[in-house]
Amino acid sequence: METKAQNYWIKIFHTLNESQKRWCAAQKATEIGYGGITKVKALTSMSRTTITKGIRELRDQEQLEKKIRKEGAGRKKITNINENIVRELELIMNENTAGDPMSALKWTCKSTRNISDELNKKGIKVSYRTVYNLLSEADYTLQGNKKTLGNSNSENRDEQFIHINSEVKKYIDNNEPVISVDAKKKEQVGNFKNTGQIWRKKSDPKKVHDHDFASLGEGVAIPHGTYDIQKNEGFVNVGIDLYTAEFAVNGIRQWWYLMGKKNYPKAKKLLVCADSGESNGSRNRTWKINLQKLSDEIKIEITVCHYPPGTSKWNKIEHRMFSFISMNWKGQPLESYEMIINLISNTTTKKGLKIEATLDRNEYEKGIKVSDKELEEINIKFNKKNPKWNYTINQSKKRKNK
Repeated sequence: METKAQNYWIKIFHTLNESQKRWCAAQKATEIGYGGITKVKALTSMSRTTITKGIRELRDQEQLEKKIRKEGAGRKKITNINENIVRELELIMNENTAGDPMSALKWTCKSTRNISDELNKKGIKVSYRTVYNLLSEADYTLQGNKKTLGNSNSENRDEQFIHINSEVKKYIDNNEPVISVDAKKKEQVGNFKNTGQIWRKKSDPKKVHDHDFASLGEGVAIPHGTYDIQKNEGFVNVGIDLYTAEFAVNGIRQWWYLMGKKNYPKAKKLLVCADSGESNGSRNRTWKINLQKLSDEIKIEITVCHYPPGTSKWNKIEHRMFSFISMNWKGQPLESYEMIINLISNTTTKKGLKIEATLDRNEYEKGIKVSDKELEEINIKFNKKNPKWNYTINQSKKRKNK
């Protein structure tokens, strides 16, 4: 071998693993011919026996192929062996998840070992390490505690979550609509600073008002959302006045006529998952009165399941819809109602989230009093389990008799 080529060959030789070195030395000895083994032995410090073994392996092509793992060989991914594992894992996680509404990440209070045990009980043999990898691929993450819950101690909290989960499954199995409703925080409309950053030319930040005085803006925007859990679609009714029970129910009404009626033409029932407080609260009489009006109008039975006090962040609309709206308009001043509608309507996700939005210019009256007599006229049936949080409103008796 020429000195330059020889040095280059030796450099490459020393980067190889044991088997590759043996075959490379054997190939070079064969290439040299007579006296090749002796020359290669001197260059590589390999024994004659090892080089001779390499020559035999090169000649025995079938044996060599067994030693070299083919592309795609090796242990198959568990998801290729058992396609149900991802679906079963999602079922477990959906029963035990919560999310920070400002983040797209989900978290679980179950350990990977416990989840692995549950999957094994279902006949899916999987290690806790594999569970960890699958959760990471599905955007779950381990998170510490965050002080967000109120002081109220709801002794029936766990029971209520189990009940909500059971009702949601039952409605979806029967292809009946299930919606999650809530209002996003009130936003000032105008050239005001919005938390976050957007891409702009260097040293050219968007200039906004240095004070958030209401007089400098166009008004306020109150986004009330309705999220269809089954279809992964949402509707946002953007109010300009007050957040009242009538406004909250009107958001559901708008969703029904724009999306719900089209997606569920044969629907006889509607399940509404809502918080326990504010305008759609479990004790709000005006909320129930307006739901009665809606039931009469669309001729559908409406069942409401409230989340226990202090658990609003478990509401699916928070981390499946509102979080993405916040991320879509972060750093962008909400200069006009038209801009707000466009930003909401153009919010989407990799999983295909679609949102429609409209501007509600109606003025709503605050502090409407509902008498006991009016309350008695509501065709309402309370569930035996946590009746204050679970009830069904059907068409009024007067309307049914007509």
